[in-house]
Amino acid sequence: MSDRIIMRTGEALVAGGPPGTAAEPEVVIGELDGPVGTALATLTGDQVAGHSRVFALLNTDIMVRPVTLCTSKVTVDNLKYTNILMGTVQFAIANGVLDAVREGLLPKDRVNDLGIICSVWLAPTIVDVDDLDHKVLFDIHRKGMTNAIRKAMSNEPSIDWLLENQDKITHKYYQQGLDGKI
Repeated sequence: MSDRIIMRTGEALVAGGPPGTAAEPEVVIGELDGPVGTALATLTGDQVAGHSRVFALLNTDIMVRPVTLCTSKVTVDNLKYTNILMGTVQFAIANGVLDAVREGLLPKDRVNDLGIICSVWLAPTIVDVDDLDHKVLFDIHRKGMTNAIRKAMSNEPSIDWLLENQDKITHKYYQQGLDGKI
């Protein structure tokens, strides 16, 4: 059996902070010489207005390893939103990646061979938050990224868990009226 990481996927939800601060990253992790590397290169070169793709940075000129490409799930068309997304949240994602390496979730000796694509959720309402606590926002998104990587690398949830719990779980935003119509 190969120890190659062809493609792993994961997501996490971390909420509990003030309104608008929840994190729900979705990640794809894999070898740079495989489909994830191809997707990462393609996304980097194929920028789309309102959905810019940027590498996760600790600061300008300090990119993390494994290379991590962040792309917004929300159309970005507001300077304040852009600054929060490409500042606090991008920094949090970068730290979450390094936390995952430190915890052994990602093999340290393979960080130059792996790539991560992260679809980033940041509520559009964040621009309306007065006195935004950037430390809280940072902590939530950092934890969300590490959790998404943990789930991807451990293949969670397992198919057995999903089959056992399928009928016990209702999607948070699923709404069924009395007449059976959504």
